Amino acid sequence: MVRTANAALMKPMNLSSELEAVVGKGPLPRGEVVKKMWEYIKKHDLQNPANKRNIFADDILMPIFGKKEVTMFEMTKLASGHMK
Repeated sequence: MVRTANAALMKPMNLSSELEAVVGKGPLPRGEVVKKMWEYIKKHDLQNPANKRNIFADDILMPIFGKKEVTMFEMTKLASGHMK
């Protein structure tokens, strides 16, 4: 069985200026946004060393997250609020 990509993940989305500060200029597909957010998080060493599923917000992520620490699941949900 050939697996097809989820159309919702492949559709380019317009991004808020706050999200573009993290992932670059949009529009970008949702999956690419999440991938680039993880690249940013790892580059800036923002994972909680005690619990790698949690992410610390720096000054650039704070407008997206709205708090100092979020789980990776919250991150995806909060980022979705910055995509149209």
